[in-house]
Amino acid sequence: MIKTEDKTVEYWQNQCEEKDKLCDEKDKIIEALKQQILLMQHRQFGRKSERHEIDGQLFLFNEAEELANPDIPEPGIESITYDRKKRKGKREEDLSGLPVEQIVYELPEEEQKCPECGEKLHVIGREVRREVKIIPAQFEVIEHIQLVYSCRPCEKNNEHVPVIKAPIPAPVIKNSIASPSAVAHVMTQKFVNAMPLYRQEKDFFRNGFVLSRQTMANWMIKCADDWLLPLYEKLRKLLLKREIAHADETTMQVLKEPGKAPETKSYMWMYRTCGDTSKHIVIFEYQPDRNYYRPKDFLKGFSGFLHTDGYAAYHGLPENIIVVGCWAHCRRYWDNALKVVEKDKKKESNAYIGLAYCQRLFMLERQFEGLTPEERKEQRLKYSLPIAEAFYKWVKRIEAVPSLPLGKAITYTLSQWPYLKNVFLDGRLELSNNRAENSIRPITLGRKNWLFACTVKGAKSSAVIYSIIQTAIDNDLNPFSYLKYLFEQLPNSNEPIESFLPWNDNVLEICQMPTNWKGKDNAKKDKH
Repeated sequence: MIKTEDKTVEYWQNQCEEKDKLCDEKDKIIEALKQQILLMQHRQFGRKSERHEIDGQLFLFNEAEELANPDIPEPGIESITYDRKKRKGKREEDLSGLPVEQIVYELPEEEQKCPECGEKLHVIGREVRREVKIIPAQFEVIEHIQLVYSCRPCEKNNEHVPVIKAPIPAPVIKNSIASPSAVAHVMTQKFVNAMPLYRQEKDFFRNGFVLSRQTMANWMIKCADDWLLPLYEKLRKLLLKREIAHADETTMQVLKEPGKAPETKSYMWMYRTCGDTSKHIVIFEYQPDRNYYRPKDFLKGFSGFLHTDGYAAYHGLPENIIVVGCWAHCRRYWDNALKVVEKDKKKESNAYIGLAYCQRLFMLERQFEGLTPEERKEQRLKYSLPIAEAFYKWVKRIEAVPSLPLGKAITYTLSQWPYLKNVFLDGRLELSNNRAENSIRPITLGRKNWLFACTVKGAKSSAVIYSIIQTAIDNDLNPFSYLKYLFEQLPNSNEPIESFLPWNDNVLEICQMPTNWKGKDNAKKDKH
């Protein structure tokens, strides 16, 4: 054995191999960190959209076995002929739902004479200039004066004197200055416009009205418990009777939660109906954690399809609930992988090919819009399923470092495949869980302003209020008008709670948004 300073050649070879392995590991770590930096830079400064121009030639793969039918034709497009009225101007359309106050400007009587001959002038036309007048919030004190009646003869002659009071509507909160419109305004400002109570307090003060944030918080909790909770429970029961639902969750901080530090995370879970209905329901549920049994407990009695993201808690549900994965999440992983590829190498990269597969599915899905569920299922099985299966086979063959964006895209696709493929089981199902993400977004946006809930009771009340408001918005109701209607009617009505559901005729007549505004809040909701 050759020796070098009492060390064998074999020893130094082993040392070199260990150093090489160490260098390889460091290279992988450096590459992972570089790609993380590139991805963070893109998130900070780059385009947020996941849209990409995908080269159509990409689908003409050399491996013929990857596509069941590479020459597959596009789904046919029905030709529709109709007469179209001339479109109104956008400004006229935007103002059509507002009341109009007209101010007519006339010449004084003595000036209505012709400067040439002196004869009386007559009107030959008018020029109209339109302005929008905004009236800031105004505060008034309403005094409800209840007259009390008695009988004079009985007062003189009888021991028992009848006293009769005039009927008066019950208040939304007893012994309080709260009115239905005031409570509805505070809730709408916080849960629709994301204005925290301390800002509302300052805004009221600037307008000459002193109302503390503690009082507003008490109003919301009291009205949520007394009037909105029964409606919330009814909507929850109706949701569990549906055959398809969406689910998602987001963090929420609660400062005074027993047994937890103020900085720890709690969660707001969200469940809602799918797009194949005209009666939308959105239900939020506050929970102190993200444990797997939370959706299991909420969904007791539900049977059917559940759209979710890739969170594992949804995968332990009973067998009567079929979890449907989200292709938008899958596409996002491949989009992130493509963002860290050098520009001149993008079109040759695996990230580009993987993203193209996903984009192709969404392109086909847009062509299936307007079809019946049965027709959509048929078209998906014929055109989309072969592409999805080819994508899965292709992903199984490629390799990448798991910690890199490409490795994460591969891992997500393979692990979620049992749930991603379920979208092809029913034509009512959707390719993504974007509907749930759009419904939960108001909480994520509002959280940036009001930051946290103070107590568990406040967090649960917030879940109830959010549920009623988002359900109203999804059914094209004005949330302020709907809340005001509920607080006016529920304390004074013996009608069943079903009478106050957002799709009932009496509710629509009073609270529905104007026709030209309908759906504008959600115009981009389901765009992929």
